[in-house]
Amino acid sequence: MKTIILNQRKERDELMSRTYLTRHNSQDMDLLLSSHLIKLITGPRRVGKSTQALLMLRNKNFAYLNFDSQSLLDAWDADLVIRMLDDVYPGYEYLLLDEVQNLDAWDMWVSELYRMGKNLIITGSNARMLSSEMATVLTGKYLQVKMLPFSLEEFFDWNKLDIHALQSEQKTEASFLTDDYLRNGGYPEVVASRQLTRSYLDTLFDSIIWKDVAKRHNIRNIADLNNLAMYLLPNFCNLVSANDLTEELGFSSANTTKKYMDYLQEPYLFYYLARYNNKLKLMWKAPRKVYVVDNGFVASKAFNLSENLGRLLENQVFIELLRKGYDIEKSMFYYHSRNDKEVDFVLRKGTQIERLVQVCYDLSSPKTERREVDSIVECAGELKCSNLVIVTYNDKRTIEKDGYCIHVVPILEF
Repeated sequence: MKTIILNQRKERDELMSRTYLTRHNSQDMDLLLSSHLIKLITGPRRVGKSTQALLMLRNKNFAYLNFDSQSLLDAWDADLVIRMLDDVYPGYEYLLLDEVQNLDAWDMWVSELYRMGKNLIITGSNARMLSSEMATVLTGKYLQVKMLPFSLEEFFDWNKLDIHALQSEQKTEASFLTDDYLRNGGYPEVVASRQLTRSYLDTLFDSIIWKDVAKRHNIRNIADLNNLAMYLLPNFCNLVSANDLTEELGFSSANTTKKYMDYLQEPYLFYYLARYNNKLKLMWKAPRKVYVVDNGFVASKAFNLSENLGRLLENQVFIELLRKGYDIEKSMFYYHSRNDKEVDFVLRKGTQIERLVQVCYDLSSPKTERREVDSIVECAGELKCSNLVIVTYNDKRTIEKDGYCIHVVPILEF
């Protein structure tokens, strides 16, 4: 066990020696570290959770355990681990547990460490940590930091452009980067090596399906799970329901389909957006819109992108809204009017509808503009909301219609 922990210390020190891009985060990391509560960093696999934790702890005396190591899991002995940590990291102030959900009954062990007074930072790539495990054993004992792939702003930072202060001579480069990001996404591992995007994300997608879903849930019929994932991916931004998917894919039951859909949501791979309705029962019965955590996954599976630019932009806006703190269970929905007009995003603050957001890649055609404007205005009337936005690729103006002022904004500004 001591050899394993010593080897992981070498791994930790090597990771700490690298240069990283400082991520944009609204939370004060020093303030977080000073809290006795558990610091939980969650998000998809490979988006930089470990890096964020290491940056938080730079110049601090901290111990490190990486649970993506099979040798650590095979040799696991909780009491021995604590003794060896004291040996390898004498007097450590913080304990970083990386991908701790891979350890059986991890929540009980973390709770015990918390009672012992350990100052804990833990990372995890599974939403179930919050929905069940963290919510039971560790209720009220943790603070959450959410991570996603690089935002467009962070992608610009990486390429040494300030998205908020672009010079006229930088506009062409900015347009190129925006298009690159729209098509290839923001996974940290590939932002500097775009030629690796497809092969890297193809492998990562398969790894998430097999390791984070099939293995974790002991799924025997992996073919059905994979077929569902491969069906959802090209249908991003479209409406889906368990009943329709069951029939389309020839699954045994809608319950199985629903279970697999939930499993694919756990590792933050897919998200399902509910249709807004004041009646909760009707809201949960309606089909949901499916989104994927990063546009690069679409490119990685070699789908033809030419007809998908509008949906790629919509998916990007969805992820940006998640990054801004909107929640698919509480504060973000889509909406269909009584005449079947649709608005892509209904954003709510508390019980009040705060804003309606429509996404349209290219608004230059009068017919397209009329369709999008009519849809958002009709939905605004039914939802009693006057804060209206249409996000486009590069159009900026205001449109007046039926007493409403609609702000058309390019994705760079949004």
